[in-house]
Amino acid sequence: MNGFINLIVNGLATGMLVFLLASGLTLIFGLMSVLNFAHGGLFAWGAYTGVWLYAATGSFVLAIVGAILAGMLLGFLMERIVIRPVYGNHVQQILVTLGVMLVLSELLKVVFGPNPLKADAPPLLSGSWEVQGIIFIKYRLFIIVVGALVYGGLLFILKRTKIGLIVRAGVMNPEMVQALGIPIRRVFTLVFMVGAGLAALGGVLLAPYSGVIFAEMGMQFAILAFIVVVIGGMGSIQGSALAALLVGLSGAFMAYYVPDLSLAGNMLLMVIVLLIKPSGLFGAKGGT
Repeated sequence: MNGFINLIVNGLATGMLVFLLASGLTLIFGLMSVLNFAHGGLFAWGAYTGVWLYAATGSFVLAIVGAILAGMLLGFLMERIVIRPVYGNHVQQILVTLGVMLVLSELLKVVFGPNPLKADAPPLLSGSWEVQGIIFIKYRLFIIVVGALVYGGLLFILKRTKIGLIVRAGVMNPEMVQALGIPIRRVFTLVFMVGAGLAALGGVLLAPYSGVIFAEMGMQFAILAFIVVVIGGMGSIQGSALAALLVGLSGAFMAYYVPDLSLAGNMLLMVIVLLIKPSGLFGAKGGT
């Protein structure tokens, strides 16, 4: 029983990390119709920036804030320099962002060195709690709570605020939003920066969870994030959250019982969902 519950907690924690990355992809695709394969690079930069800041300052909160800001800055530069010239052309977006992904990975080696870096959880989140003989690791519970808060915050912003109304209107009809005098390009940039910040948040939270980070980690998690976005339905935050939890849980159980098939299990899950509902769990583009 203890092992079963631990697998569930591990799966939920992994799912929340993937959700943070996938939610940014969902926002970017849902509003801007941009296939950003460089998103994993932002995830990796968030991890490295957070580990470096934590080592330099000893403050995990500062490390998280700094990682998010670094991700948003990279997202701003990427949208302005790389993405804007290829709006509306998915083939060029794939090629360009894959190139940016490789550049970001190599730059990590230049800035932080080629060797993997060790990452430790802060003392407050280290260790575990025991409840009726069941061990709960503090840091994994922390990740689940942060992921749930981000999910709730995104839904609140999208459904209950003016900027959320603009974003949802921009998803449905960007020309109409522009005609109403709203600078849709600035909204695009803001959404891209928020998506990049969420990716960086996922990266900095992953570092202590995995214990070690490396430059190529972004591609590994980017694949999971795209699987989640496809399963959940393009542009759906709710779909991404549910799909991320399914992917995290299936990955945890597959890795424990049949480790050689863990990635194949996620692919199989995606195939099954798409066979039943080709548009994903939550349907059409733009759903939240």
